[in-house]
Amino acid sequence: MAKLKMAMVGGGPGAFIGPVHRIAAELDGQISLVAGAFSSNAARSKEAGAHYRIAADRAYSDLDALIAAEAARPDGVDFLSIVTPNHLHLPAARAALNAGLPVMSDKPATATLDEALELRRIVRASGQPYALTYTYSGYPLVREARARVAAGAIGAVRKVVVEYPQGWLAAGSEGKQAEWRVDPARSGLGGCIGDIGVHAFHLAEFVTGLTVIELLADIAAVVPGRQLDDDCTVLLRFDNGARGVLMASQISVGERNGLRLRVYGETGGLDWRQESPNSLILHHGDGRTEIVQAGDATLGPDAQGASRTPGGHPEGYLEAFANLYKDFAGLLRGQAATLLPGIDDGVRSMAFIATAVEASKSGAGWTPLLIPGE
Repeated sequence: MAKLKMAMVGGGPGAFIGPVHRIAAELDGQISLVAGAFSSNAARSKEAGAHYRIAADRAYSDLDALIAAEAARPDGVDFLSIVTPNHLHLPAARAALNAGLPVMSDKPATATLDEALELRRIVRASGQPYALTYTYSGYPLVREARARVAAGAIGAVRKVVVEYPQGWLAAGSEGKQAEWRVDPARSGLGGCIGDIGVHAFHLAEFVTGLTVIELLADIAAVVPGRQLDDDCTVLLRFDNGARGVLMASQISVGERNGLRLRVYGETGGLDWRQESPNSLILHHGDGRTEIVQAGDATLGPDAQGASRTPGGHPEGYLEAFANLYKDFAGLLRGQAATLLPGIDDGVRSMAFIATAVEASKSGAGWTPLLIPGE
C-alpha cells in the first residue's frame, strides 16, 4: 500500500511540535513528510526542509505556493498538517480544505470561538477529513479507560477530577516556545487554558463519554505583566448530573507534565497519570484495587489496537501521537475512525475556553456551556 504524502505548515527551525508531528506521522510506515512551508522566512523554510530531508524544491516560501505547486504535481501531497501558532490555524485550514486537501491540525482548532465556528462551516462544506491532535486520547490505557467506563465497570459516573500542572512558565522571562503562548495576538483568548486546559477538558469528556453543560471558572495571570492566564481552576457540571474539577496551571513550580484523570462512579473509580501512562488504576467498591498494565491480554480492542509492543515495553507520548496519525491515515483510506478528535471536538474546546475566560472575568458564577449551532 502506497504511503500517504504529508505536507506541513509550520515546524521550522527551533520548533518543538513540528518534529513531533513528523515522527508520529511516520512511525507506522503509512505516511511520509514530503513537502512543507515551514517558516514565513523562505531561507528558514529551506533550512527546515533540509533538516527534514525533503527535496529542496518542496520546501516552499508560503502555504499558497505549496498548495499551488503540489496541486500541479502528479505526486502531490495527500493532506496538510498544521503545526503553527494558534492564530494561523484557521487561514491554513481554510486554504487547504478549499483546495481539497484533508487537514490534521495541532490543537486548539483556532484562536477564537468565532474562528472555530467558521472553520466548522468550512469543514462541513468541503467534505474533507479534518482532525485534531488531542494527543492524550491516543494512549492505549486512556482508550481502555473510556471503554471500561462505557461498559459500566465503575457504574454511573459521579465525580471527575482532571488536573494538568506544569511549572515551566513560573518565571517572568519567556523563551521561543513560550513567547507566542503568552501573546494574545498569536495564542488567542486563552493562555494556559488554551494550551493545556483544553487537553484536560477533552480528556475528561473523552473518557467519561459525558459532556460538560455548566462551569464556574477562576482564571488568572499570576506572573506580573502577563496578558494571558497562566493558572486556572474550573468547576464542572456534566449532563448526567456528575460534578467535576479541572485544574490547569503553568506556574506550579516543580511540575513537569502532570496530567492526571480520576473518575469516580457508583461502584468504582479509575486513575490515570500521563507521567506513568502504562498503568491504569481501578478501584472496586469491595475495597480491591486493580492495576491494569499496557500490553495486558485482558485489554479491549481499542487499547490493543493502539499498542505496538508486548507488556513491559513502555509506550508513551510519541506512540500516542502516532495513534492519531494512524487513525487519520485509516480515515483517508476509507476506514472508520470513531476515536479520532474532529471539528466538533474543536468547537467544544473553543467554547469551553471562551466561556470560562469570560465567566471568570465577569464573576458570572455558574455559567452554561453553550455550543453555537447545536
